[in-house]
This record gives sequence, structure tokens and C-alpha cells, in this order.
Amino acid sequence: MSPSHYTQIVLASRPADSAFIEADNFRKEVVPFDLKPQKGQVLIRVQYLSIDPATRLWLSETKTFLAPIPIGSVMQTIGIGAVIASGEDTSLVPGDLVSGDLDMAEYTIRDATAVQKLELPLNTQALDYIGPLGHIGLTAYFGLIDIAQIKAGETLVVSGAAGAIGSIVIGISGSTKKCEWLEQELGIDKALNYKSPTFKDDFSKAVGTLDVFYDNVGGEALDLALASMNLHARIIICGTILDINTAEQYPLRNYSQLLSKRATMRGFSLYDYTARLEEGRKYLTELVTKGAIKQRYHVLNGLDTAPGSLGILFRGENEGKLIFTLATDVQLHGSSDFPSANLNHYHHGRYIEVLDARTMSNINHVATRLGKLLHLAHQVPCAPKRARGR
Repeated sequence: MSPSHYTQIVLASRPADSAFIEADNFRKEVVPFDLKPQKGQVLIRVQYLSIDPATRLWLSETKTFLAPIPIGSVMQTIGIGAVIASGEDTSLVPGDLVSGDLDMAEYTIRDATAVQKLELPLNTQALDYIGPLGHIGLTAYFGLIDIAQIKAGETLVVSGAAGAIGSIVIGISGSTKKCEWLEQELGIDKALNYKSPTFKDDFSKAVGTLDVFYDNVGGEALDLALASMNLHARIIICGTILDINTAEQYPLRNYSQLLSKRATMRGFSLYDYTARLEEGRKYLTELVTKGAIKQRYHVLNGLDTAPGSLGILFRGENEGKLIFTLATDVQLHGSSDFPSANLNHYHHGRYIEVLDARTMSNINHVATRLGKLLHLAHQVPCAPKRARGR
């Protein structure tokens, strides 16, 4: 039986370029339920929604690869839901689990071709498709294999990463307590406090020189990496979380090093790889089913938490991959139980991780390790043997 009303979150105002996103930038609306899928469409009951830094781009009028969401329109983000009704000419049926860009709402209509049907392999759960098997892990996979083209014998540095397995692992966080957690619980080799007055010296001593810098953060860490490049180094720009909420960009004083080291700096997005997503997901699924990838989540319950969730993210108050859950009681096609979330939490600090590829035998091994790093990262991505938090 369909409900009489449902809840949705709309954009009420745009945050200033230099301001954090606050709950009053959004408005909760309870609207009559009149959703009926037409030909080629499905009606989805939303179950999980991902909160990512890239969502900030939808809120700005500045032109990016994401079109701004109009004031008064329903917010969108990557999510997972269950089909509860389908129109003609679609292979999706009620009970099918799907993922894609969904509305921040209890229910939403989507073209069947705009969502992906999920088949959960052994030892996986639905949430993995907004974690290691979703945009997080896929960004790491393509960023490392196609863009960075890391080679054995090279040193890799990842900013804003969330895990590392290698001969050298260095974390950067914002407090002594977080650094202790990184070293003692996660077992990294060294954690650096970026608020320390000796941070720059600590970075230089820990990193030395690098071949690939995989950046999710921007700001000072990027500038330090530019000053630490080997000949023909590659700087990969995957995110700039420090610059998203400020009108003034951090000045890169070491930009000229790109010329003297004949290095390259390139930005990329997962949108460039839509035709190859299954390739990456197949690779990552093998790792997940073997237990080589671990993911922890910071779960908020209900749409009431949605307006404040982005503020939590950008203030660094979350302790894991930030999501919120709506309905988990939907009968799924071919299953009586919806895969439950792993509600374990991990501390989410800001830090850099270093891998020395000289101990790695081949590029797949390197890719596996970076994937894990990035997956649990604040904004992007994922891969192998231990989990870390940004």
C-alpha cells in the first residue's frame, strides 16, 4: 500500500563560497505521494544515500562538471534503493536493488537506464556499492591505473587518504589524539599532526621525494608535494576539499617545479570512465569477496539528519564514510533480508599516506594498495588489506 505523503529535502539557499554548508541551506518538505512510473521508468524507495564533498559543487553557481541544483529543487546524491514499481519496457521489477544518482527523498522516480541493478556477490553488502564497489573504489582504480600509471620502484603519496599498506605509511591528522589512533589502532608507521608548527619539516623528512602525488585535498599538502617531486613525477588532482569552502584559493608557491622536473599535473573525474565501470568493479569485487578490502561507515539515521550532514562532513566531524539510511525493511527480489550496514566507526582525520613501490612486485599490487587508501578517503576512494580514515 502506497503512503499518502513522503518526505524530501530541497535546496533552500546557496551557501556563500567562503562558508560551510549549514542545515538552514536546506528545507524538509512533506509532499503528497503521487509518484507513478511511466514507460521506461521505475519507482524507487530510497534506502541509503552517500554524503560526499563533490555534493558541494551542486550547490554553487560556479560552472563545473556538475550542473548546479536550482533553488527549491530536490537535492541529489549517489544512493541505493529498492524498486517498488516499474513502468512498461523495463527489465527491472519490484524488489530489485539499484544504485545511481537519487533524490534526497524517501521515494523517487528514475529512468530505468539511469540506475544500475545490483547483484550482491558473496561476502558483500549493499553499502559496498557506495563504498569499495562504487564511486569511491572506482575512482581509486582508474586514477591509479590509467592516470597515475604507477610503476614498480616508484614512491606514491596520497593526500586525504584513508588507509595504507606498504613499507612506508605516513598519516596526517589534526590532533595528537587522532595521530595516536592512526598509529596504535590502524598500525601506520607514522602519523603527522598538520597543526604542528613543525609540520612542513615533518613532511619533508617523512616523504623525501615522490613519483606520484594523488591529491584529494589541495592546499599546503599539494604545495609541499610539488617541492618534493622526482624527475617526471605525476600530480593527480582528484579533489580539492580544502578549497571548496573558501573564496580564496591556496597559493601554490612551488608550481614552477612542474617545469624544472618535467612533471605533469592532471585533474580527472570518474565521469570520464562511465564506459569502463564494469572493468573496475570486476577487479574490486574480487578483492572485496576475498576480504582484502575493508570499509567502515558513519551512519546517520533518517532524512531528518540530511540537512546537517554536509556540514558534519566539511567540519571533519564524521568518523567514517558518511551516509544516511532511510528504509531498510523493503522486500528484495530473491531475498528475505536486506544486507545490513556495518555500523563500525573509524576516526576520520586529514592525512597523507606514503607507499614505497620498491617493495611491490607489479602494478596490480600497487593499484590494490592505493585503492584501499582512497576508498576510505573523505571524498574518494578504496582498496585492500586494512581500512583507514581520513
